[in-house]
Amino acid sequence: MYIEHIAMYVNDLEKTKEFFIKYFGASSNEIYHNKKTDFKSYFLSFDSGCRLEIMTKPELVDDLKDLKRTGFIHIAFSVGSKEKVDELTEILKIDGYEVISGPRTTGDGYYESCIVGIEGNQIEITV
Repeated sequence: MYIEHIAMYVNDLEKTKEFFIKYFGASSNEIYHNKKTDFKSYFLSFDSGCRLEIMTKPELVDDLKDLKRTGFIHIAFSVGSKEKVDELTEILKIDGYEVISGPRTTGDGYYESCIVGIEGNQIEITV
């Protein structure tokens, strides 16, 4: 068994798609648009085979994304090396994204950083 995909609602579908393409090497399918409900989505695919569905619709509620909330808290991307963790973290920082931890080796042995990415969502970058 494996997770087939994860989905997230976003306000700016195009900006979110470009974020994951630019920083994490995603590729995208063509937009799906249900004209009756105005629901729109893309499936973003990554080299590992993992997929992320990003979706939007007019009646979204955009609550504050507290870093200590319950539920799904971050998406983690493995970039293959400590050097790549450092490099991508620095690029995201220069581009204005907040680095909230790392890069560092955690107590359980992971080398990682964590940023507040597109629309306030946490993204972990790890080896």
